[in-house]
Formats: sequence, C-alpha cells, structure tokens
Amino acid sequence: MPPPHDPAHPHDPAHPQDEVRAELARVVREHAGRLTASLVRVLGDFAAAEDLVQDAIETALRRWPADGVPEHPDAWLLTTARRRGIDLLRRQATYRDKLARLAWPAPAEPDDRLKLIFTCCHPALPRTAQIALTLRTVCGLTTAQIAAAFLVPEATVGQRITRAKRKITQAGIPYRIPAGTELPERLGQVLAVIYLLFNEGYLTSTGERPHAADLAGDAEWLAAQLAWLLPREPEVLGLLALVRLHQARTGARFDAAGGLILLPDQDRALWDHEAIADATRLIERAAKLRRPGPYQLQAAILACHAEAPTWADTDWPQIVVLYDMLLALAPSPVHRLQRAIALHHHPGPRGGPRNALADLDALPPADRKALEHYPPFHATRAELLRATGHHEAARTADQHALAHTTNPAQHALLQQRLRWD
Repeated sequence: MPPPHDPAHPHDPAHPQDEVRAELARVVREHAGRLTASLVRVLGDFAAAEDLVQDAIETALRRWPADGVPEHPDAWLLTTARRRGIDLLRRQATYRDKLARLAWPAPAEPDDRLKLIFTCCHPALPRTAQIALTLRTVCGLTTAQIAAAFLVPEATVGQRITRAKRKITQAGIPYRIPAGTELPERLGQVLAVIYLLFNEGYLTSTGERPHAADLAGDAEWLAAQLAWLLPREPEVLGLLALVRLHQARTGARFDAAGGLILLPDQDRALWDHEAIADATRLIERAAKLRRPGPYQLQAAILACHAEAPTWADTDWPQIVVLYDMLLALAPSPVHRLQRAIALHHHPGPRGGPRNALADLDALPPADRKALEHYPPFHATRAELLRATGHHEAARTADQHALAHTTNPAQHALLQQRLRWD
C-alpha cells in the first residue's frame, strides 16, 4: 500500500491537476535516477527497481491530484516503491535478508547514481545501448530526447534500452564502480553520458524550454562526484571544468523573453567569474597530470573565451591551435565544424570566412552526412555564405537549419535571421 495521506497537505481544490502533474514531472526528472539507484543497491535487480519506481509514479498520478503534493515528494515516491518492493520480495523464496534491508534502508550513498551509470556502461553492452540506457534510467531523459541526441529513430532507442536491461538482468552484471584495470575501459563511456546529459540541459532538443537547468545541474553534480571519486583522472577534471565554464555563462545566455543571446552579444558582467576561476584551476590540475584528452582541450578552448574581457579580445589563433590538437586526439565532424567557426574569426592569413567555408565544404561525404540533420552546421554555413556575399545560398542554409531545429530559442533566432534577409 502507498504511504498514508499527509494531513499537513489536505486536498486543495485550488491545486489544479495540471499543476500536480507538472510538479510530479519535475520530481521525476530530478529524483528518478537516484530512486532507481537506491532500489538497485538494495534489490540487486535492475529491471525490478525501475519497475518499482514506475509503479510509484503511476500511484502518485492517481493520488496526488486528490490528496495534494506531499511535503517531500521524492521521499513519498521512495516509500511507495519500497513498500511495493517488500510485496515483491515476499513472493520470492530467498527474500528474508533483502526484506530486512529494504524495510530499514540506509540513506542513499552520494555515489549511488554513479554506480548505476557504471552498471549501465558495462562492456558487455553495445556502446549505443550503454549511453541510451544510462540517459533514460539514471538521468531521466525521454526516448525522444535520446533519439534527437543520436539522430536516430525513437523506436531504435527504445529497442536498445529494452535489450540492454534484459542483458543486465540475464548476465547478472554487478552494481558497483569498477576498480583497477576495469576502470579505464568504462570511464570513457561514463564521461560521454554525463556530457550528453549536460548538452541536453544546456540547449534542449525537445519540449518548450530552451534550457533545462535541472538536467544541466544534474550533470554538473555527477561530474563533481566523479572528480571526488577519481581526483587524479585528468579527463574527469577536464569534463567538470568544461561543464562549469558553460554553466558560468548561464545568466547571460537568454533575454527576458527567453530569447537566445549569442556569445558575441552576451553581457560578460553577468558571467559567474568565481566559477570560471574554479574551472581554470581544474584545467591546471589536469594539465599537471600530463595526460591530455578531448575534455581537457574543450575546456581549454572555453577558458580562452571566458578569460577574454570582450569578444574582440578573444585569442582566436590559440583557439584554432587547440582545435587542431583536439582533432588529432578525437576527430569528429562536430569538432571540424567548431574549428571552422574559430577559423572564421582568425585574424591571420589562414583565417576568414572564405577559408572557413572552404574547410567545411572539404568535409568528407560521411562527415557531411552525419551533420545533415545538425542545425548548427547549416546555421554556420549560412553565416559564412552571407559573409562571402552568397546571400541566396545563405538563406537556403538557414532554412535547412530551421527545418531541423527543435529548440524554441534557436528556432526563434533563425526565424529572425530569415526575416532580416
């Protein structure tokens, strides 16, 4: 049975059902991963833990509109899931030891979700399934959001998640953070998951919000926990620095109406300079370990932007050099695109819009295909085409970007650009 109605929160007819649903959605986004991790730790059963959380959410959908939202909604969900878990264990032959632990659970450990991430990123699972499962189960992203991140059909993501959960259960994959030689094999995937989560929060791919502060904050928390557990892993420090440098600009990224403010136009006085200083120290700590990696280089690029007093003071030659190093370590079409943007603003003979456009047009067919549904690719080409006098082609490129854009702030910005043409 679910927990009794809290008398401190009687039924309030002024508390409409849609507000209750919105509050439940917020609680699920912020706490579902932690609740699942807590139950996995006790039950040792990934699928059962996820089912219990889903059952608790369905119970809340029935109860909260009538009873009101509890004072501690995440605790309400955990209590409900735990009680259903007790019922489940009573039907099993070997329930007694686990039943005692479930009835009196210890407080969730701070790294519970990290353990769950490492479980989801087990090498027995395909890489695409690892990331999709983690984003869905631990981070609470929808299959639509994950599909948008991977540029694949939603049904494909759903199949990957289902197969991965079945594999974890059938293979008895342990719920723990690996040690010793296992760790490097798994760490890269965990970092990728946290970064994808942050990217979804930083500029959402679905929904009406241009920015999901809860997802971005969750990613920062997970990165910080990972840095606490692995203080001598330079890429962990690099990822945390990267996230914090992005987060430091949050207060200047949107106007009062929710419109997107691009980097050249941002009020740098609104940036969190304390967070920038903290991120810079993390980059320096990572550099002393003498194991450079993609996250450290991306953080160093962002630091160049963060440390420039104005847009005009940006050290573009240094940024292009850092992108060259990044492409040597982690070649990708997105990094090539970002390097072209830096090349556009490079003041030397190798820079300028013509050279940047030529660099993009020289992308191999496979890279161009990978970027075909990526709005920043078309928007960047539009900017370069416009700067080189090809206004009709620029307009076509902007229209392509608009056709693939799902973020409302990006959509509004592109529409404005097309109106100005």
